[in-house]
Amino acid sequence: MEAKVEVKKPALPLYVGLDLSTQQVSSYTSYPVHLWTRVAINQLKVVSVDERLRVTHEFHVVLDELQEFGTVGGVLESEDGVTVTSPTLLWVKAVDVLLSKMQEEGFPFCRVVSLSGSGQQHGSVYWREGAGEILTHLQPSLSLHEQLQDSFSLDQSPVWKDSSTSQQCRELEEALGGPLSLAHVTGSRAYERFTGNQIAKIFQRKEGVEAYKEFDSTERISLVSSFLASLFLGRYASIDYSDGSGMNLLDIAHKKWSSKALEACAPGFDLEARLGDPVTSSSVLGPISPYYVDKFGFSSSCQVVAFTGDNPSSLAGTRLSAGDVTISLGTSDTVTFWTSSAQPQLMGHVFVNPVDDSAFMAMLCYKNGSKTRELFRDRHTNNNSWKASCTVSALKKKPEITPTAGTGEYRWDRSGAPITEFPPEVELRALVEGQFMAKWVHAQRLGHTITASSRILATGGASGNTAILQAGPLSTQLPVDDGPHRLLLISSMLMCMCKRRQPTRLALELPTEPNTVGDCLHVSGE
Repeated sequence: MEAKVEVKKPALPLYVGLDLSTQQVSSYTSYPVHLWTRVAINQLKVVSVDERLRVTHEFHVVLDELQEFGTVGGVLESEDGVTVTSPTLLWVKAVDVLLSKMQEEGFPFCRVVSLSGSGQQHGSVYWREGAGEILTHLQPSLSLHEQLQDSFSLDQSPVWKDSSTSQQCRELEEALGGPLSLAHVTGSRAYERFTGNQIAKIFQRKEGVEAYKEFDSTERISLVSSFLASLFLGRYASIDYSDGSGMNLLDIAHKKWSSKALEACAPGFDLEARLGDPVTSSSVLGPISPYYVDKFGFSSSCQVVAFTGDNPSSLAGTRLSAGDVTISLGTSDTVTFWTSSAQPQLMGHVFVNPVDDSAFMAMLCYKNGSKTRELFRDRHTNNNSWKASCTVSALKKKPEITPTAGTGEYRWDRSGAPITEFPPEVELRALVEGQFMAKWVHAQRLGHTITASSRILATGGASGNTAILQAGPLSTQLPVDDGPHRLLLISSMLMCMCKRRQPTRLALELPTEPNTVGDCLHVSGE
């Protein structure tokens, strides 16, 4: 009898992506195996999934449990109520802990062939002179945070929640000829959270504020995305066009730093040299640092692809087509769409497109989202149901940013005349339709046009609500997809498979009961 020879199947490759948002990091692996790492709400999380995106492994690190950093929700809020930062070393140590957990569980790092990811937009990291040399010669016998603890000229990284730079915003707009002129160059009027204005504040206060006194020793300034890429590359990684568009510094038409904006933010500081040359979002930056080969068993041929911001990653992950709109219905609402031409306005943002850098992505942000809708619902129903019976209403529970407005309640009848109240069966629908109509008008001004195949791709907590999805899109003329792709829940990290593979769509079928999602997640490939 002949001996049976067992033929071993070759190990399938892994594609790794990391996402360092403000408060959390998560990681996902799919099979032929992709691994995404994403910072979610206050945790560093790793999830391994198979070829059908079924979860097979999960790891996580809760950032606030790294108690020596004293964060709440991954950030530190100052007593002034407007300054919000994250300790840079918190992010470094979270990567250490995450990789160590994966190693302890026997994760096959040797199968990873490429790595990329995303980070919270607008956040910034300040590398001290000499840090680049340390990155190049990391020792596998030591952790990252042990070796990099003295590598930052600022210990605290400004994050997107910060709103302490109003003065610098006005100064930048004045230097560029006004808010609309600045938007035409950089894609946005000046915003407090944008990196250029954060740099300007630090530059202006470096002599009088203890936390900023080492700013002149800064060798390199990274965004959170390029900072994370630098850790894995073993040298300073370039800022990509798309994430760089959220700084008020990049000339989005010519894809280079605006000399006027740079000089306005830090006169005489040679900010351009400290930012480095920006690159396309799909650039292959080079092989992974030998540190990870020796310490964790990564292949020396593993390639690091440019990291980008979390918002550009979401556009890439949803695989938007011309005419499509992604609406995130959460505590705050956002609208994102692909556009072939840049038409910046005083409201909203235009970024270089992360998928095709000859195109653009536009984004609108609204503070009044689900909390506002729920307030109306609870006021007018007894059972917290959305089932209610054209008119328009608007409730500004929080000061709105699109457009800038204070709090208040506003209602108009069919003729456009203001009125004080609607019947309860009208009130809820009027609110939802009013929110969608506003989004549609603002999107048109930023360049969105309806095509025969236009769709709304809804994400976020309220996307599981049939009543909202039936009422809202009717006011915009945009259909929500019929059939199983009617709602799409897309991980932003689908973009971060390092070879920029065609991502698989995660489709959420509409639940039969409003406000319930249930176990209706399934996968469909296109």
